[in-house]
Amino acid sequence: MLDSLQKWFKDYLTQKDFKKRLIIMNIGVFFMGFFLSFLIKVNLGTDPCTFMNLTISRFLGISFGNWQLLLNSVLFIIVILFGRKFIGFGTIANMVFIGYIADFFCWLWEKTIPEHYFTDMPSRAVIFALALFLFIISVSFYINANMGVSPYDAIPQILSVRVLKKVPFAMIRIAYDFLVIILGVLFGGIPNIGIVLMALFLGPIITIVGKFLGKHVFGM
Repeated sequence: MLDSLQKWFKDYLTQKDFKKRLIIMNIGVFFMGFFLSFLIKVNLGTDPCTFMNLTISRFLGISFGNWQLLLNSVLFIIVILFGRKFIGFGTIANMVFIGYIADFFCWLWEKTIPEHYFTDMPSRAVIFALALFLFIISVSFYINANMGVSPYDAIPQILSVRVLKKVPFAMIRIAYDFLVIILGVLFGGIPNIGIVLMALFLGPIITIVGKFLGKHVFGM
């Protein structure tokens, strides 16, 4: 067991373009939290995971960052047991930092930006559109760095590999995200247009950014 973990860690550290991938992953994680703060403030929708975590954290009366870390810690145990190959530095960075980065900048915007920019049109729509697009770009950097996935994203992959082997992964992922949205609704959340736009544009933009990084950064 120990030998296999040591081999995995050595292979992980010596993968091609490790330093470049680590830098790109950290850039992606930081800006995911940064632009997520704008999406939270304008309240026009986020990705399913954030939607659920926001509604549950508000229901429980704790910060978004604390709840996200707590939930991810529970999911991380499952990933350690059944899907260690999905774990990397990106896993830890995602589960620990994004929520707290978003919390910090939400606090900062409350102190520095008049609230009406986040509640009145057209500024609300402009901030939402820019933040959503740049958040998706940031997610694309994080994913294409290939430094491990978040515990939330690892769960459907584990289900696909270990449990629902004959079910197409796309169907598993759709059902998984839909279940998460339902949980958010049960805790008082109202799904908004951001979830739909995230579903439509995340996949294509991840592909485009991946091709760009492969050609201009990783030399693939």
